[in-house]
Amino acid sequence: MIPFSVLDLSLIVRGSDAATAFRNSLDLARHAEALGFYRYWVAEHHAMPAIASAATAILIGHLAAGTQHIRVGAGGIMLPNHAPLMVAEQFGTLESLFPGRIDLGLGRAPGSDQETMRALRRDPSSADRFPQDVAELLHYFAPPQPGQRVQAVPGAGLDIPVWLLGSSLFSAHLAAHLGLPFAFASHFAPDMMEEAVALYRQRFTPSARLAQPYVMLGLNVVAADSDAQARFLFTSHQQQFVALRRGRPGQFPPPVTETDGLWTAAEQAGIDRALACAVVGGPETVRTGLARFIARHQPDELMIVSAIHDHTARLHSFALAAEARNALAET
Repeated sequence: MIPFSVLDLSLIVRGSDAATAFRNSLDLARHAEALGFYRYWVAEHHAMPAIASAATAILIGHLAAGTQHIRVGAGGIMLPNHAPLMVAEQFGTLESLFPGRIDLGLGRAPGSDQETMRALRRDPSSADRFPQDVAELLHYFAPPQPGQRVQAVPGAGLDIPVWLLGSSLFSAHLAAHLGLPFAFASHFAPDMMEEAVALYRQRFTPSARLAQPYVMLGLNVVAADSDAQARFLFTSHQQQFVALRRGRPGQFPPPVTETDGLWTAAEQAGIDRALACAVVGGPETVRTGLARFIARHQPDELMIVSAIHDHTARLHSFALAAEARNALAET
């Protein structure tokens, strides 16, 4: 069976705070480690009331310090928001503290809106320099050359896996060109998934970092003891999606028993399209859904996203996903 991993947005649920979100993330990371998940990633977002992982490298250090062996990393760092040298130093520090356990996924989106982007002092054209910034960052991780004045200390010469993240053909093409592993954001932007993965695999050029193409796909999984309970839990994610599309983000909402009147038919179509890569149900539904997704898309790894309001229910969802993974491994 392919590896299963976790993407955690360190959710701030309605009525709670970031401190609680961080405690829950560490608890979930330890839970995922015990269940045999391979890696645990957090993502850079800014000015989002429901997401606490803005200072992503700091949170990665907290999670790595509180676990034993699970890989911990960024899914991802939005590189245009940062100087490549600073990212190399931050992740060089993490790799030095937790050797062999740190991943660095890179995205080119702002992870925010336009106003927040300006507050980050981001140059609006910085995304256009993403390929050059990636190349510069990889240079800082290479062994320093004689006479090289600008070095990442720590960072230079360290073996830190670098991933490219994407939801379009751009990063798929760049990852193939550079010979890097590729993670596609199919959990919220699945439209170009199949085309992007095919392009990446067809055009992949082996590199010193990676000999063969390696694809990780995001998948929403909400598992519960029954299909009805899982669908109930999933309404939190649906509400949050609509709030973001309306430009009214808030803390992550509790689930509701009835969604009629909460959004329009057009918004429902948007939910269905954006969250098409989702397995929601009881144990048998989840096992069947995972098997179908893996068989159809042939990922090398799955990145599970479980946006659930209640922390205990979220822990249980990951336990059921692990049980389904183990059952599939035996077939």
